[in-house]
Formats: sequence, structure tokens, C-alpha cells
Amino acid sequence: MKTETQLNQSDAGMARRAFLRYAGAGVAVAGLAAVGACKKDKNNPNNGLTDVGSGDIGVLNYAYALEQLEAAFYIQVADTSGNVFNNDEKSLLGEIRDHEVAHREFFRKALKDKAIKDLTPDFSAINFGDRTSILTAAKAFEDLGVTAYNGIAFKITSADILTVAGKIVSVEARHAALISNLINPGSFVNADQVDLATGLNKSNGPNAVLAAANMYLKTKVSASSFNF
Repeated sequence: MKTETQLNQSDAGMARRAFLRYAGAGVAVAGLAAVGACKKDKNNPNNGLTDVGSGDIGVLNYAYALEQLEAAFYIQVADTSGNVFNNDEKSLLGEIRDHEVAHREFFRKALKDKAIKDLTPDFSAINFGDRTSILTAAKAFEDLGVTAYNGIAFKITSADILTVAGKIVSVEARHAALISNLINPGSFVNADQVDLATGLNKSNGPNAVLAAANMYLKTKVSASSFNF
């Protein structure tokens, strides 16, 4: 398995190309950096955990942690899945990878010195030579990402951050629908994703999200500063 450093090197050019295309980041980063300048995060390990911090910086780091995990996963899929997927599926999964790398680099640039450290993934439970194993993990990551953004949005005080979060979660929801459809064609939205009675996507708070995410991280993450 590649180290995080190797992953960063292998996709650096791709991230640069994708960054402005997907995030509209030229203007938004300036606004987010301004928010970051007046707040500090709690970027210190706590009992072996990396805490995301508090306030809007904490929200950004929380999202950054999840985007690091997703980007690392799809890079691993592209690098090691071989002929598990047909060419059309490889193309679609490659686009998702590009999006996740762009999201990761967006948060890295916005947070600057307030960013949590690079996280080390642990994908030992995933068989990257097996279609079902890969898509099951992909569904877990995509559904987790959507519910995470939905569950933290009310904590955001900056209009700039809320706007960017809304743009990113809409992309993550497209990913979730695509993965669901690859698993079971025609089922692009399932009852475990959307409350069919209300038409609203489900949400989760940081405690539930990070408990699931930490199963795939050697670098464990906490959000102890958020009051949930």
C-alpha cells in the first residue's frame, strides 16, 4: 500500500488541474483563509487522537479529514483494482477520484497552517481485487460523507464556508447515487440514504461519522470540541 506521501506525489498534477475546475476555489479560498486568520484550531493529539478543533476551522478540518480518506481510497482503487471494472466504470471511478483529490486540496489550501496533519489510511479490511468489496466500501464512504456534511452544516457561521460546503455535498451526493447504481442498477437512491417520507437526505453528527471513519484510519480523529 502506498504511503500518504507517495499518494500526494502521484496525484499532485491531477489535483492542480482539478482544483479550480471543481471548487471554484480562486475566490472562496481567500474568504476561508480570512476566517482562519482570526480563529485557532485544536490541532493537538488527545490520547492519541487528532482533534479537528472548534468553530469554523474545526468544521473545515472535519471535512478535510473525510476528504483525505476518500481521496486515498479512490487513488488506491485506481492503482490496484486491475481489471475488476470495465472501462466505462473505470472512467467514472476515475472522475470521482479527481473530485475527491480536488476537495482534499481545496481544504488543505484553505486551512494552511491550521490544517490537521496528513492522515494515514488503513484499508486492510478492503479487498481491492474484488468488485463487491470495493463498491461496498465506496458506498460506505460516500454515504458517510453526505451525512457528515448534512450533520455539521448548522454549526457553520461563515457564509463562504456554508456556500462551499453546499457545493461539495451536492457532488458527494452524486457520487453516492452513482455507487449505489453500480451496486444495484436502477437503485440510485435507497431508503438507507434518503428518508422517503420527507424526501430529505439522512444526516449524522461527528461522533457517529468519525467512529465509522476511524475504522479505516491509522491516524484516529476526534471532534471533542463540538457539542453534540
